[in-house]
Amino acid sequence: MLIQLGTVVALYTLCGAFGALSCIWLGDRLGRRRIIFIASIIQSIGCIIQSSAFQLGQFIVGRIILGLGTGGIIATVSVWQSELSKAESRGAHVSAFGAFCGLGNSLALWVAFGMSFTQPSSVSWRFPLALSIFLSIITCSTIFLLPESPRFLSMKGGWDEARDVLARLFDDDIYSESVSKEIENIRSSLEHTKSGNFTNLFTMGPRRVFHRVILASAVQVLLQMTGVNIVVSYAPIIFEQQLRFSHTSSGILSAASQAVLVVGSLCCSFTVDRLGRRKLMLFSACASAICLAALSGLTAHPDNVSGLKAAVFFTFLYYFVYVIGFFVIPFLYATEIAPTHLRAAVCGLSTAVSWLFNFLVVEVTPIAFTDIGWKYFMVYCCLNASFVPLVYFFFPETAGRSLEEIDQVFEASTSIFNTVSVAKQSRGAPSTGSIPITEPVVSKDEEF
Repeated sequence: MLIQLGTVVALYTLCGAFGALSCIWLGDRLGRRRIIFIASIIQSIGCIIQSSAFQLGQFIVGRIILGLGTGGIIATVSVWQSELSKAESRGAHVSAFGAFCGLGNSLALWVAFGMSFTQPSSVSWRFPLALSIFLSIITCSTIFLLPESPRFLSMKGGWDEARDVLARLFDDDIYSESVSKEIENIRSSLEHTKSGNFTNLFTMGPRRVFHRVILASAVQVLLQMTGVNIVVSYAPIIFEQQLRFSHTSSGILSAASQAVLVVGSLCCSFTVDRLGRRKLMLFSACASAICLAALSGLTAHPDNVSGLKAAVFFTFLYYFVYVIGFFVIPFLYATEIAPTHLRAAVCGLSTAVSWLFNFLVVEVTPIAFTDIGWKYFMVYCCLNASFVPLVYFFFPETAGRSLEEIDQVFEASTSIFNTVSVAKQSRGAPSTGSIPITEPVVSKDEEF
């Protein structure tokens, strides 16, 4: 039964990886809006099949299709937002995505909790699953009212359209200095690159593409291995079985916890451009390790009622500190460090890696809680602590730089060990694409 539960829950995440991988080939062919439109339709089909299921097989098919659609959307939305945002506010815009995710999760859990009182009628689970169909319909019907990515348009030769989109985004004249400068930055970036394909992801070259792919994928691994999915995916089980609350109280606590995601996302949105990506990730890793250590110690004594109540506090606190550094920043960071001609491919691959590790965690969690109980929290406590040196030494700061300037930081690097220092040295450079770059001479020993 535990294996079946883990597999049914995890199949959604596994298929999300394939949905994200499809963006490697389709992202720069169809454009950001079309991908979101198609993925929303696929989501709707999955929801219909899942909510109308009368057998486990049909339910699984619905989850597979739903996962494919969701994977495509998540791999594309952050790219689209990044390419539509100014350098000084890009983090805030993309991070705001987290607040809406929190609202969506909160709505889903409160609806599921309310409908649980209609059991044993099947409407108790059919209605919550079917509700998301309406959200997909809203996306499909409004997506083309929003602008396409100017960088995608430029890649396809639509320079006039790109200029028009930038003018509207900047609220400026179509031939203003700011719009013309942005167009020239995009043109310069594209002129120094060849057309992108899948094999380009695994080549280094002067633009250090493979280095960026590794960082984009690694930051997604950090996201999944923070332990958030053992809390989010199995929150009701944790509150009921690990913390010994009643079924009703567990449902209320699970739904209420999502409000913390919204608050944390708003804090991230207001600070990510001021403090930078690195500082928030470092803070989140440290604080998450402390929260999970506390959870481990408090749940080790199930007869201590006061300790279990304190564990609820640390669960909520964990949500908050995790969201600040790892809820949305990995998706933002992957879009920022990817080169223009491969941004959709890099983000598709890194998002697929995220889904695969999500699958791994969700698959093993029911068995792990049964076999080792409270000690399972300690596994993720240690992992979070190990993230601190990884972020500090290998992840350069991207805040406040245009996407083209971030390209230049990697071009000026000669190995994975000096990218952070290159980014620090150029921190004072004005946001005009003026970071001095010389063609790096890379030996075979330094290539990676």
